[in-house]
Amino acid sequence: MPDRKQTYDVLVAGGGNAALCAAITARQAGASVLLLESAPKAFRGGNSRHTRNLRAMHDAPNAVLTDAYKEDEYWDDLLRVTGGNTNEEMARMTIRASSGVFDWMKACGVRFQPSLTGTLNLGRTNAFFLGGGKALLNAYYLTAEKLGIDILYDTEVISMNIDDGSVRSIDITYRGFPETVHARCVVASCGGFQANLEWMREFWGDAVDNFVIRGTPYNRGRVLKNLLDQGVAAIGDPTQCHAVALDARAPKFDGGITTRLDSVPYSVVVNKHGDRFYDEGEDVWPKRYAIWGRLIAQQPDQIAYSICDAKAFPLFMPSVYPAIKADSVGELAVKMKLDPAKVIATVDAYNAAVVPGQSFDNLKLDGNRTEGLAPNKTNWARTVDKGPFYGYPLRPGITFTYLSVKVNDKAQVLMENGQPAGNLFASGEIMSGNILGKGYLAGFGMTIGTVFGRIAGQEAARRARN
Repeated sequence: MPDRKQTYDVLVAGGGNAALCAAITARQAGASVLLLESAPKAFRGGNSRHTRNLRAMHDAPNAVLTDAYKEDEYWDDLLRVTGGNTNEEMARMTIRASSGVFDWMKACGVRFQPSLTGTLNLGRTNAFFLGGGKALLNAYYLTAEKLGIDILYDTEVISMNIDDGSVRSIDITYRGFPETVHARCVVASCGGFQANLEWMREFWGDAVDNFVIRGTPYNRGRVLKNLLDQGVAAIGDPTQCHAVALDARAPKFDGGITTRLDSVPYSVVVNKHGDRFYDEGEDVWPKRYAIWGRLIAQQPDQIAYSICDAKAFPLFMPSVYPAIKADSVGELAVKMKLDPAKVIATVDAYNAAVVPGQSFDNLKLDGNRTEGLAPNKTNWARTVDKGPFYGYPLRPGITFTYLSVKVNDKAQVLMENGQPAGNLFASGEIMSGNILGKGYLAGFGMTIGTVFGRIAGQEAARRARN
């Protein structure tokens, strides 16, 4: 049992990928480390439990990635999804560092598999964890235990008590009982505030009642709010988040990746009134799947419906829930409780607008488009006319929020006066808004967590020793 009376060199608040990368790196640098995980052991790991891969730069093929994915292309992908709302210096630093993580991860027991093909088109850009996020976490926790890192589960940080720019003590509840612990340096790696529905309500109103929190219910933003209330500088729009199209039948919390729907590029998507509202084929799915949650959140009652036919149905990974199936578009609309006449009219108008004679290719931007619609579909536009027909109800699935503490390139948390906090660092979702102003690239959250976790752990250990 950890000695909670001692002063540790480094205390890490959080139990997911970013926290573990920080804790292991600090311990490897010779620091004594205490890691605090608010979840019980069976649910440890935050959102990292549901992850599958990490986006990594590489100049040549390697054991798990094909071809090359160089810095400028990676940066261009990020620039396009964020619309320029990012810190280029920090983003490029993260991109470059991503190329050097594999040996360290493998030394910590992480194993990789060939990446998936199909809807996500990630074989060249993203390295997939063998066994998924849960296996990655188990490898990191086993490494942490072997290194002698002390770990407390069921432990929530109530307050990081800052005085004169440094954390002097940390108030916690351990299995429900209040305590105070001490550390020379602190790393905040405890996620966003998406599971705090009342805080989310401040920015989204009653729409949050129709949101699904696809990750852990333990990311309630308590540390984030505590730090911002004590003069830590904030960065990021509180209404921006990683939000995907999720099966509307998913549980309110912790449904994970199996409830995500990848049907959008190959379907017609309508709102509750049977109207299309956005270009389903705007870009390849890894660069656009994380905007669809926000788009659906802006629709009436935060609901939408994906409709496809027998030609499209084999092209994407289905939800864990069975598709709604019918022999006609009208029958499908009735089963989804939509106005059948309106949905038939929308699909007929779409079919009539598909430019004929195009060559379909689901693995790249193929230019198959419609003409005369508002909005047009700009890629993968094929008629929806071959039965049976399939439909899915969609809700906004919130992964993590982008409101963050501001950091520098050494992962030091910055105060409102622009000065670095004396002994406070951050990694992962709690600082992701420094790089992600909006939008998302598949696997990039794990990249940020891994890169900044290692930086934070190294810098915290160095500061503690000095």
